[in-house]
Amino acid sequence: MKKILGIMGSPRKNGNTHILISKIIESAQKEGADTKMIFLSDLIIKECDGCYSCWKGQKCGKNDDMNNIYPLIINSDVLIFGTPVYWFGPTALMKVFIDRLVYFNCPENRAKIKGKNAIIVVPFEDEDIETASPLLQMFEKSLEYLEVKLIERLIVPGVTKKGEVIEKAEIMKTCYALGRKLAI
Repeated sequence: MKKILGIMGSPRKNGNTHILISKIIESAQKEGADTKMIFLSDLIIKECDGCYSCWKGQKCGKNDDMNNIYPLIINSDVLIFGTPVYWFGPTALMKVFIDRLVYFNCPENRAKIKGKNAIIVVPFEDEDIETASPLLQMFEKSLEYLEVKLIERLIVPGVTKKGEVIEKAEIMKTCYALGRKLAI
């Protein structure tokens, strides 16, 4: 049974990012996958301050919710990163989360994430697909560095209002099909 972890980086519950990730997870569950979604806005995740404890194979020195998320990441087969585009990058919630993936930088921890599959889900207001390019490059480089396979990019331009993505039938079908594919 595949284990899928959805990481919701938007501060808006029931917004476009949440709807997209939920549809993927719903479909994967129907196919028998073990799924979980975390809402970064519900957690306290402090910024990385470069103490290098994790680079030495030690526990992260930050006493926050990220220490409870590392085991979820380690035990997952697929990671779904969802964030809208904020100023050509991810939300601050997602950025601090990604920064804390430095935990997997040392040889002792690299094997715990290496080879996992990931998808990114990126809705945004602008119609110009290039608006998401800096964010996509950041994810691509970060995941490549961690040796995580980016297997899918769901990029959804032109969604402005909270929840309006649900009206885009083709996108919803794509999410459903993606969830089925991830579960297999």
